[in-house]
Amino acid sequence: MPDLHPFIAGLPKAELHVHHVGSASPRIVSELAARHPDSKVPTDPEALADYFTFTDFAHFIEVYLSVVDLIRTPEDVRLLTFEVARDMARQNIRYAELTITPYSSTRRGIDGQAFMDAIEDARKAAEAELGVILRWCFDIPGEAGLEAAEETARLAVDLRPDGLVSFGLGGPEIGVPRRQFKPYFDRAIAAGLHSVPHAGETTGPQTIWDALVDLRAERIGHGTSATQDPKLLAHLAERRIALEVCPTSNLATRAVTDIDAHPVKEMVEAGVLVTINSDDPPMFGSDLNNEYAVAARLLGLDERGLAQLAKNAVEASFLDPAGKAKLADEIDTYTTTWLAQ
Repeated sequence: MPDLHPFIAGLPKAELHVHHVGSASPRIVSELAARHPDSKVPTDPEALADYFTFTDFAHFIEVYLSVVDLIRTPEDVRLLTFEVARDMARQNIRYAELTITPYSSTRRGIDGQAFMDAIEDARKAAEAELGVILRWCFDIPGEAGLEAAEETARLAVDLRPDGLVSFGLGGPEIGVPRRQFKPYFDRAIAAGLHSVPHAGETTGPQTIWDALVDLRAERIGHGTSATQDPKLLAHLAERRIALEVCPTSNLATRAVTDIDAHPVKEMVEAGVLVTINSDDPPMFGSDLNNEYAVAARLLGLDERGLAQLAKNAVEASFLDPAGKAKLADEIDTYTTTWLAQ
């Protein structure tokens, strides 16, 4: 089988499930840790590899929140956001919907409007200087409860930045029922935002049903357990409700025990619209290019199959129709040129 890494590296891509703080590279994390020496996060980039080795999902959340604690000023927010876009540009990611948890910053004392100004300044600079189009998904950190949900909804609706397109729900699923967040999703949807909660990552398919019914999900973050329910798979396929699949993340957090046993192939065979994403790439020692290589192996894809996977993300995105057509054309042109060599 040919080495697909060079093709993947140049392939124009969209990413739909990638977290703001979770995308901070070791260089940026170490720089932020040096700014805030009271943190337990290592300042040595090499030491971060050991720090980012997780025993289970709960440990991952603990480590993740320690990195969140490094984002303490609007300048930290702006730096992080622009540098994430720079890393995306290196991978030929043309469009990304970045999941941001504003509550984590406002509860640490960052003014809400200053936070919005920081991410918007970085978004505009990323598009102008790097050619990366960024849009935002504001998500509720589920472990922080209804207070966090109320604040996230307020920030999303009352201080809505231009780049905001969707409303999500992240964090642990066990012990955090989806349906309690219905009023907040109702408010966000009424304001014109799309619904994209995490569901079925570390819990069963009922969590996905709850996200669909109670939160009116238009895409599902992870959806790893969907294959346990054939009726659910058929529903997702019929409605073209995309799954945001993150293979290496699922292995790192023990949502799956073996990458070769990942259910992504069953999802595709059931006709579900599958997109491939990196989730928290530096924390998992991965990036989107690597995730495409993993998917190619698990799904037996060639260049055309990978191009279709890239177009799945474009289809499932909340990019405007003209932007979707342009990016899909870029993918087709790149693939045709590559195969003609």
